[in-house]
Amino acid sequence: MTEIIAPKGTKDLYLPEIKKWQFIEEQIRQYFSRFLYQEIRTPIFEYTELFYKGTGSESEVVQKEMYTFKDKANRSITLRPENTPSVVRSVLENNLVQEIVPLRFFYIGPMFRYDKPQKGRYRQFHQFGIEVFGDPSAEVDAEVIFSAFGFLEEINIQNIELHINSVGCRQCRPEFLKKLQESAQQKRDELCEDCQRKITTNPLRIFDCKNTHCIEISNHFPKISDYLCPQCHDHFAGVRSALSILEVPFTSNPRLVRGLDYYTRTVFEITSVRLGAQDALLGGGRYDNLFQELGGKEIPATGFAAGIERLILHLDQVPDSKKKIICIVFQSPSFKHKALKLSTYLWKKGFPVFIDYNAKNMKKQFKKCDRIGADYAFIIAEEEISSQSISIKNLKTTEQIQIKSEALDQWLRENI
Repeated sequence: MTEIIAPKGTKDLYLPEIKKWQFIEEQIRQYFSRFLYQEIRTPIFEYTELFYKGTGSESEVVQKEMYTFKDKANRSITLRPENTPSVVRSVLENNLVQEIVPLRFFYIGPMFRYDKPQKGRYRQFHQFGIEVFGDPSAEVDAEVIFSAFGFLEEINIQNIELHINSVGCRQCRPEFLKKLQESAQQKRDELCEDCQRKITTNPLRIFDCKNTHCIEISNHFPKISDYLCPQCHDHFAGVRSALSILEVPFTSNPRLVRGLDYYTRTVFEITSVRLGAQDALLGGGRYDNLFQELGGKEIPATGFAAGIERLILHLDQVPDSKKKIICIVFQSPSFKHKALKLSTYLWKKGFPVFIDYNAKNMKKQFKKCDRIGADYAFIIAEEEISSQSISIKNLKTTEQIQIKSEALDQWLRENI
C-alpha cells in the first residue's frame, strides 16, 4: 500500500510551533486595530481570470506558479496565489466602497504557489496583509510603511532594513521600459535564460534576478528615477519626507521592483539578514490601477503582504500567555460524576480543565496531569466528599491544601 503523506511543499502545524502562529495572529489583530483596519476573509479559490487581470498575465506568479484546474462545470479555477486581487474583487462585488468607512482591511490566510520548497517558503504558505483604498496621498503610503516596520519591531524582529523606490505610472513608465529593453537587448547574450525571456515579457523583473552576473549587468541599466514624471517625482519625494517625520529609517533603492504587475509609484520591501538570498520579510506598494483593471472605477490603493512562515523563523520565543490548567483527580470510578460536575462549574467560569476519564487509579491520573503540564490538581476522594471540601495540590511546588467547597470561588480569584 502506498504510504499516505502530506504533499510536498506543505507543513503540519502543532505544538510547540503553533504557539508562535497564534501569537503572531493575535498581534496582527491587536496592532493593526490602532490604524482602524478591519478583517476581511475571501475564498481560497477564485475564477482564474481574476489573477490574469489582477496579478498580471506576464507575471512570474501567473506564468509559472499558479495552481489552476477545471471544476465539474468546466470553469477554470485557481487557488489564490496572493490576496490583493481577491480583496479588490470583494470590494467591487459587494459595493463596500459605499458600505464601509474607512476602507482599510487586513487579512490572514493560506496562499498557494507551485514553487521550489525551501526554508521559509512552501507551496501552501500563509500571508497577512493590509489594503488601504481611496487615499492617493504620499502620506498614506508612508503610514502603511510605518505600520509594517512598527509591527516587526512590536514582535521583536531585529536587524531589519527598509528599501523603497518608485516604479512610476502609466504616463512615465513606458519611456523607461523602452530604454530598459534597449539596454537589456544589447546585453542579451550575457543574461541568464530567464532574464532573456523577461526582456520582451516583463523587463522590470530583470532587476529581481538573483543571478550575481545578471545583477552586475543590470546595475548599468537605466534607472527609473531618471524617467519619473513630475507627479511621480513629487509623490516619491513626499513619501520620503513623511517617512522622515515618522522616524522610519530607509534606503532609496532604484533597482527595487515588485513581482506583481499592478504596482505603480511607491514600492517597498523590508528585509532581514537572517534569511540569506530570500531575505524579504514583507513587501508592498501602491496599485492605483487595479480597480479599473477589474472593471471598477478609479480608486487609489496601497498595501503590503508578509509571509508568516518567514516571520516564524525570527521568533525564538513568544510570551507564555496560557491560563493555568486544572486537572481533576478522583479516587474511585464512583466519584467520576462528581469530578464531571466540578469540571462543568470550572469550564463555565472560563478555566482550562482536564479529566482522565479512563485512568484506573489516582497515580496514573497524576502522571497524566504532569504530561499535559497542569498547574493544579483538584482532588476528589472519600475524605473530601464527607467533609464537603476540595484538596488542591500545586503541581509545580507539590504544596497541598484543603478548602471548603464554598471557599472555592475566593481561592480561584486569589490564585488563578
